[in-house]
Amino acid sequence: MERAKQSLSYVVPLTLAIIIFLLYLNFRSLAQVAMLMGALPLALAGSVWLLYLLDFNFSVAVAVGAIALAGIAVETGVIMLVYLDQSYQQLLKEVADKSISLNRASLKDAVFSGAGLRVRPVLMTAAATIVGLLPILYGEGTGSEIMSRLAAPMVGGMISSVLLTLLVLPCLYLLWRQRGIK
Repeated sequence: MERAKQSLSYVVPLTLAIIIFLLYLNFRSLAQVAMLMGALPLALAGSVWLLYLLDFNFSVAVAVGAIALAGIAVETGVIMLVYLDQSYQQLLKEVADKSISLNRASLKDAVFSGAGLRVRPVLMTAAATIVGLLPILYGEGTGSEIMSRLAAPMVGGMISSVLLTLLVLPCLYLLWRQRGIK
């Protein structure tokens, strides 16, 4: 356990650094990377609650499940931000064509439109992950004790990750893009 904790002490920060680097390469915006990484604790909050409810202690398997959850939560967040960006770029194109004016209401409509396009895919991703992990979480037999501790953070975290992706990220994006709009 001590060797595993020592390994995790550099694996977890290295994993986060790689995620941040890849996100920056994708978005070329520190603000969007900060939105995704700042929202990760909300995704991890669901895993902590489920671990508490199931009375699981922190272990290597739990840490691995939390790392996997972070990857899935960031992935769904990236998909949401890509669609929000596309909707925003479409708004800017309409503003350039002078068919609409850029104001808070039109920005809000664009963000809602972009977020609305991702509701079903985000819910399907979360549902597929949760349903796929439930047999592992509640399974019995050889190795089930370790596997359930691997699945628990992912199941709990996917529930809070849906809230993060569908509610928090569009709101953060709207607040970020509203800077400077009258």
